[in-house]
Amino acid sequence: MDGSQMSPEGPAQQAGGRRAKRRQPASRWLRELLEWGKTIAVALIIVLLLHFFVFNLSTVEGQSMEPTLVEKEWLFVNKLVYLTGSPSHEDVVILEDPESPPRATDYLVKRIIGLPGDMIEIRDHQLYRNGELIVERYTDVEIDGPDMAPVVVEAGQYFVMGDNRHARASRDSRSFGTVPERAIKGRADLILWPITRIHKL
Repeated sequence: MDGSQMSPEGPAQQAGGRRAKRRQPASRWLRELLEWGKTIAVALIIVLLLHFFVFNLSTVEGQSMEPTLVEKEWLFVNKLVYLTGSPSHEDVVILEDPESPPRATDYLVKRIIGLPGDMIEIRDHQLYRNGELIVERYTDVEIDGPDMAPVVVEAGQYFVMGDNRHARASRDSRSFGTVPERAIKGRADLILWPITRIHKL
C-alpha cells in the first residue's frame, strides 16, 4: 500500500520540480532587469545633479571672444566654483543675456573685467581699471571704438567684455551695462573640442 500511495505523488513532485525550474530563469531575468533599472536611474540622477550644480558643456557661437575662443568650440563650464566663491578678474564666464526676449533665456560667454567697486575706463583705445592701464594678454588688437567714461561697478554687479576688441564685434557691458552676479552661471575652465584646441582657459 505504501508503494501504491506514493506512486502518484512522485510524478506530481517531479512535474512541480520541472515547473519551478522553468520559472527560475524568468525570475532571474526579472531581478537583473530591476538591478539594471536601478543602476540607470541612479546614474541619471547623478548626471542631472552634476549638470545643474557642478558642470555643463557649452558651445561657442559667434566671434565675440576671438582670439581666445572660436565658433563651435566646446567648453567645460564649472558651475560649482561660484556656489562656493565669486567671479575674479579675467574669468571667462557663461551668463544670461541681459537683452534676452521675454520668456526666453539666451547665454553669452564673456570675460570678467570689473568686480564690485572697480572703476573701469576706456581711454585712447586702452583699458584702465582703478586708474591703472591693464595689459590684456588675451587680445590681439587695441580696443577699436570710442572712449568710455569711468564707470564704477556697483555692489553685486560685474563688468564683462568680449576678447574681440574690433569695432562692434562684441555686445557686452559697454552696451548693456553691468550684470548681476545671479546672471553668471559658471566659469569656462577648459576648451574640450576640437582636440587640437584642448587647453585650460
